[in-house]
Amino acid sequence: MAVIDERAAAVAQTIETVRAMLSRHAPDRETLEQVKAALTGLAKQSELFPLGNFPVPPGKRGAIYHLAEDADGSLALYGSAGVPGKAQPPHNHTTWAAISGVHGEEHNVFYDRVDDRSRDGVGQLKKTHEVTVHRGNGVALMPDDFHTIAVGGTQPTLHLHLYGHTLEDLPGRIGFGAPEGGAYRVFMEKPDILSPLVTPQELRAMLGDGAELALLDVREEGVFAKGHLLTGSCVPLSRLELRLEDLVPRRASRVVLCDDDGALAQRAAAVMRRHGWRNISVLAGGVPGWKLAGYELFTGVYVPSKAFGEYVEHECGTPRISAAELKAKLDAGEDVVVLDSRPLSEYRVMNIPGALDCPGAELVYRAHEVVKDPRTLVVVNCAGRTRSIIGAQSLINAGLPNRVVALQNGTMGWHLAGFELEHGQARHAPAPGAAALARAREAATQVAGRHGVRTVDIPGLERLRADPARTTYCFDVRSPEEYREGHLPGFVCAPGGQLVQATDLYAAVRNARIVLADADGVRARMTGSWLAQMGWPEVYALEGAPAGQELTRGDARRVLGLDEAAAPSVDARELERWLASGEATVVDLATSLQYRDGHVPGAWFAVRARLKEALPKIGATGPLVFTSPDGVLAQLAAKEAGGAALAGGTAAWEAAGLPLEGGATRMACEADDVYYRPYDRQSQIEQAMKDYLDWEVALVEQLRRENYLRFDCGGRRATGS
Repeated sequence: MAVIDERAAAVAQTIETVRAMLSRHAPDRETLEQVKAALTGLAKQSELFPLGNFPVPPGKRGAIYHLAEDADGSLALYGSAGVPGKAQPPHNHTTWAAISGVHGEEHNVFYDRVDDRSRDGVGQLKKTHEVTVHRGNGVALMPDDFHTIAVGGTQPTLHLHLYGHTLEDLPGRIGFGAPEGGAYRVFMEKPDILSPLVTPQELRAMLGDGAELALLDVREEGVFAKGHLLTGSCVPLSRLELRLEDLVPRRASRVVLCDDDGALAQRAAAVMRRHGWRNISVLAGGVPGWKLAGYELFTGVYVPSKAFGEYVEHECGTPRISAAELKAKLDAGEDVVVLDSRPLSEYRVMNIPGALDCPGAELVYRAHEVVKDPRTLVVVNCAGRTRSIIGAQSLINAGLPNRVVALQNGTMGWHLAGFELEHGQARHAPAPGAAALARAREAATQVAGRHGVRTVDIPGLERLRADPARTTYCFDVRSPEEYREGHLPGFVCAPGGQLVQATDLYAAVRNARIVLADADGVRARMTGSWLAQMGWPEVYALEGAPAGQELTRGDARRVLGLDEAAAPSVDARELERWLASGEATVVDLATSLQYRDGHVPGAWFAVRARLKEALPKIGATGPLVFTSPDGVLAQLAAKEAGGAALAGGTAAWEAAGLPLEGGATRMACEADDVYYRPYDRQSQIEQAMKDYLDWEVALVEQLRRENYLRFDCGGRRATGS
């Protein structure tokens, strides 16, 4: 078991012991002596609190690390780290406190306040006693006891501080400037609270221990794509509240945050703690520290899924066809069906002439309706390689009698071969009739059984969801359109092909359970078969949902923080008037790609996590108005930065018939917030395509150097040529 897990268990046990004590007795001095004894017992386990996990940042004398806190802000436990020279003048806490030593010595001097408190801002203190806190002892304080702390000697210290209420909400604390009293001031009203660190070596062990772990990289996606840990999920701090509830649904999950230097990660940790996540650590040294420790970094996005696609082709021998071969067959009028395994939104951008859109999880579901003759050649394509390979192998695994091949390098390969693509098409493979559906269901059941996909009914699902010790993801793998028409409560829209193509976009907690739902018994089982082969240990297909089960319509979206005090808003027409008279400055928090495609005329592009640096560059005149595509991110930013939000966002501006401006016109931040795919670029597109395809192929070899992620497709090689 990792140190952070042992520490979390010991902390939880101590908190429960203290809670039981306080439930029987009021927090008087006698009870606090018992609390102190319990805390000292925890602090004696110094091996659970290595100093490397609780460093004092450069240039500072001390730091406070979060260890535990009740949902209502009570029973808050911290690790207080210090270096020689750390000192605090006489101060109280306005809540009870217990302190015990883990490493080093911290000298405490205690005082009573003896004035009659008739004068605001002035008081008198009387010294009562002194205690040096070290491993094996501790002190306890009532709400209005005063003490000083001082770290001497040559060694850093770490002490445990347990309070009756969170330090982040003690506005009445005061501190005196001198031991005898005199003038006082509000003391540490809202201190900076950090999350403990975890070393690269500790994280590497955790990645292979089989327990649940969410590794979240909180840098912007474009920065993430330049180099990141293999199983890290990119969850930019800028958009954390928009994605966290779905990505890490269980608040007790073990979470490690990473970035370049710890600054963004600690900011993200503070947001997560505010919304109830508690078991959080930050990677010491960040991503550069991981590399310095000798571990592998990966470029690009959705790397586990991309690497898995290459692994499948290598292990299963998935047959392929070149663009030139396919073009010759199409030109000759041969019996060929091309199935494009991407979502319709991507298909509309560009597609192989004559191809039908049939997203990945739909292939086995619809193939028997599309392909009536077993002599028809079936070609599966995507933009590059992964979904072509997985799609073709899905049909092969399901026993389609036809010859099935993946289009080598997808639409990029077609483009690089000099062939024309279609644009703006909407041809979709038809839904299966009864006979085709029966064949698809039988095939999917056999494939799922081979790879260990389990089934679960509604009562069983509720038991899984009720387990507080495990994360259970619930994904609806049908199309977004079907999902909006009606889905089971608590299920997230995750079209099966995309879930396999970009698993880290949907499920950040490795080794969690996954339950998949559809309406046909095919798509969930086929998707589940791939997730099981990708190393997810418990994958279920939901079955037996009663016909009368209540469904939820529309898009289910859970955004943290929107239920707090709303920011001021302005509607599109009012903003138009403000802009016409030069009375407002608009800041657009869309992605740089979305901003380039169209934004409110005159708006500046900025990244929410970098607003502190961006706003001085913008030099706002008049009211500051934030916008984003749907206005949600703008609301969060407006509350933080002190501005207004465009109601409904840029979509509302456009819906009001107001014009948009295109291009990267006013960039207050670098456009590294998203990963630019080859066809998102405006120059050197062909070279970018070649580089991307080479990168995908090279992933299999790189994956061998990080063996904690294990794939297994059973070595079932395809037949045919």
